[in-house]
Amino acid sequence: MKLVKKAIAGTMESSDIMITIAPAEEKGIKLDLQSSVMQQYGKQIEAVIKETLAGIGVESAEVVAIDKGALDCTIRARVGAAAFRAAESTDFAWEVRK
Repeated sequence: MKLVKKAIAGTMESSDIMITIAPAEEKGIKLDLQSSVMQQYGKQIEAVIKETLAGIGVESAEVVAIDKGALDCTIRARVGAAAFRAAESTDFAWEVRK
């Protein structure tokens, strides 16, 4: 998936995460993570963000994530929404993964 613009998904409310994603000039995912639970869950949040991007085919992106204690399912939803918005894509896969 090729990103063509900057996009945002999520809020700064408790138990949510705000994801800002933009195209990157260099290959790879550059992640700036700020979290109220960084000490306990920082590595897990980073892994979920990167796995979600890899799963939808994003190879290059600059991501800023401001977490307020979001669950993994919320992180996946926000990352996916921001990525599809940034790619200006409506090619969503709504089926359940097995």
